[in-house]
Amino acid sequence: VTITTRQLVSHLSGIRHYEKDITKVKEEKEKANRALKITKSHQDKEEKAKEGKGTENTGCVKQKKEHDSETKSRNSKPGRHDKEFEQEEYYLKEKFESVIESLKIFKNDPLFFKPGSQFLYSTYGFTLLSAVVERASGQKFTDYMLKMFRDLDMLSTVLDDNEAMIYNRARCYIYNKKGRLVNAPYVDNSYKWAGGGFLSSVGDLLKFGNALLYSYQAGQFKSKNGKLLPGYLKPSTVAMMWTPVPKTEVSWDRDGKYAMAWAVVEKNQQCGCCRQQRHYASHTGGAVGASSVLLILPEELDPEAVGPWPVAPPRGVIVTIICNMQSVSLNSTALKIAREFDREKQAQ
Repeated sequence: VTITTRQLVSHLSGIRHYEKDITKVKEEKEKANRALKITKSHQDKEEKAKEGKGTENTGCVKQKKEHDSETKSRNSKPGRHDKEFEQEEYYLKEKFESVIESLKIFKNDPLFFKPGSQFLYSTYGFTLLSAVVERASGQKFTDYMLKMFRDLDMLSTVLDDNEAMIYNRARCYIYNKKGRLVNAPYVDNSYKWAGGGFLSSVGDLLKFGNALLYSYQAGQFKSKNGKLLPGYLKPSTVAMMWTPVPKTEVSWDRDGKYAMAWAVVEKNQQCGCCRQQRHYASHTGGAVGASSVLLILPEELDPEAVGPWPVAPPRGVIVTIICNMQSVSLNSTALKIAREFDREKQAQ
């Protein structure tokens, strides 16, 4: 078979995640689908009940504070028992000298499906992707990434190297089987630099989000003197990265689809006075003893209204949360924060 880099970056490659048993993966997927059907059925019954009782004609009904798909897909509490972290490979302690070497973990395992036919989130897909970057760039993947972080002024973003002395590195925590807070176990993340091997700060992630949003919007703005600096990426590149890919799905927002390394919700409103979906891009992160999210909510721009007046990108709201606790669902919280700041800005 042929596996493309686009399939890797959108998790359509068929390469396994941490679970090696395809039967268990299918069972978990079926459970999730059944739960989604039950949720939708319950929502339909509620809507019919409301229609039967009738409602006063008071104009547009106020939007729900919480979209059901958000709350029900993220109803877990911090420190919940997460089967994901029962996988042994999360706790590898072996030191890998290169990303090419780390391919040995999964390179002889069968694909779970024909590449391009199904979606399966795979950290190892990104390990293979990092090997592609290493060969294409002619330098170590870690060196390539650290140079990029320096270009983006992300000077606090470093490899999660256990031996290195890293200023202000936080301790990580988990809940044990008895529900008590304990230190996270020792792990070596050199087997998955691309899929969860970097340490960063809130400030650096905001810089990263601003660089992407600036690149995305740069083509829509004209500075007063016409000398707006180009973005780190081309606007068309970011637009491509944030375009949903068919056959994909997102576990942390049912309205979303997976794009290229980002989960994306597209702007949508089916009927007048009904719930609106704002376009945003986000990604959560989960590791042994830590959780994170980066969410970008671009401002809805009118190219005609922008004109030549002196305004510059990035325009929108960027929210990032880093938590030194395992299995904390953060996307819903980040989205609430982004919406509040967005409403405040529109009200001004």
